[in-house]
Amino acid sequence: MSGRVIAGRYELSTLIGQGGMGQVWTGYDQRLDRRVAVKLLRPDRVAGAEAEELRRRFVRECRVTAQVDHPGLVTVHDAGTEGEELYLVMQFVDGADLGDHLAEHTPYPWEWAVSVAAQLSAVLSAVHAVPIVHRDLKPRNIMIRQDGTVTVLDLGVASVMDSDTTRLTHTGSPIGSPAYMAPEQAMGGAVGPYTDLYALGIVLYELLSGTVPFDGNTVLGVLHRHLYEAPLPLGRLRPGLPDGLEPLVMRLLAKEPQDRPGSAQEVYQALAPLLPPRGIPRGTPLDPARPFLRPHAPWPDHPLAPAPRPDRPPAAPAGGEGADVASAVDDVKRLLGEGRITQAVDILGAILPTAARQHGEHSAVVRTLRKQYAATLLDDGQYRRALPELRRLADEYAAEAGTADPRSLQFRYEAAQCLEQLGEPAAALAEYRALLPYFENQYVSTDRDLPLEVRRRIGHLLLALGDRPAAQDTLLRLLHDAEQRYGPGHPLPAEVRRTLHWLGLV
Repeated sequence: MSGRVIAGRYELSTLIGQGGMGQVWTGYDQRLDRRVAVKLLRPDRVAGAEAEELRRRFVRECRVTAQVDHPGLVTVHDAGTEGEELYLVMQFVDGADLGDHLAEHTPYPWEWAVSVAAQLSAVLSAVHAVPIVHRDLKPRNIMIRQDGTVTVLDLGVASVMDSDTTRLTHTGSPIGSPAYMAPEQAMGGAVGPYTDLYALGIVLYELLSGTVPFDGNTVLGVLHRHLYEAPLPLGRLRPGLPDGLEPLVMRLLAKEPQDRPGSAQEVYQALAPLLPPRGIPRGTPLDPARPFLRPHAPWPDHPLAPAPRPDRPPAAPAGGEGADVASAVDDVKRLLGEGRITQAVDILGAILPTAARQHGEHSAVVRTLRKQYAATLLDDGQYRRALPELRRLADEYAAEAGTADPRSLQFRYEAAQCLEQLGEPAAALAEYRALLPYFENQYVSTDRDLPLEVRRRIGHLLLALGDRPAAQDTLLRLLHDAEQRYGPGHPLPAEVRRTLHWLGLV
């Protein structure tokens, strides 16, 4: 396979990683004459309709991940299809992965561990704002560059925040690495930023102690320990740690998400007093403390001449006073047909104010545009931007036709999904609970599956919030009703049964 050229320009060189459905290669971009990393996926390794689902998720992963702008994330250069394979072309990172770095520097200096965790907190804060949850944060997905900066790889395993991802396999295998997997992720519950914070706690524990807190001979054994065992106190494995560090790690490793720090930013603030003061680096490469010793200093330690940049006139904004709404709608249809969702979203967002001025805020034209805008944002995984549009549409239909109007309820349901994806489980749970009576009473003849799906989401959110008794009751009732409707072999009761198995009930 070495020497193969992807998309007429990316020449594969060395295989550096391989899994069940794909490979990662170093390579060269022949057009720009630069090193790259190329990730290849084979959707045909997944059966049936799930292959097409994987393709769809891959496209969205590439599009959304490419929009996350942070120096601690690997840059996405290109993506597409080559025969039966999907390819993702990324920045080549020159350095060592954190697993190898730890193995070469045991015991790992606690100053280095704090510096790595602080940089990871900054990256996660940017990622969670999108919102994306990594779901597979581990040393092999973290690179230490020559200048000591940390780069996080492979947002693609979990892609955009999607609580249904585990349903891509019917084997019960959750996405992620067992040694770094949060309890709610292991049980198939709702995941959120708090899930990545647990993995960050595992990584920090490993850097400080030299071992992960939960290990075992089987995947099930490891996951069981995550769920039910307390980690050995760090002080026994690494005496002499600075005050405050061990309590922070223990908070990150809390079984219940609400007992962990509230955000990656909060973790960074807790680590900040432990970071090294500014000073002169020791001159060695791959020192993760260096970015804090001399922030933004060039590497090596001499000034670099900035590359000249030609002046460019600013682009004219779309959707101005003279914009043609009908032409913009045609452009949006064309762009959506070509899969250029980000550009379509920008045009819709820009044309809405113009359409409101030309046709009236409550006109049929504006409402149609707003529905298309909200649906496109939702499909693109831009939940933060979709949420206010969905709420506005739900309120407008409720004001016209009452709170039980099916259109209003559907927009409220989609808004609840946004809240779930944004890592707001309490707000999402409250909305799903409020919607469930309507769906059970009104949708029996038109969408018999929806009430069961809402109950599944409620059960998983209860798990994420740490209310296991209520989650158990909800899921046991759901299992009975789902088996009555679909039979025990259907994916829904099978998934619920797996979760209840982890809870020790079936």
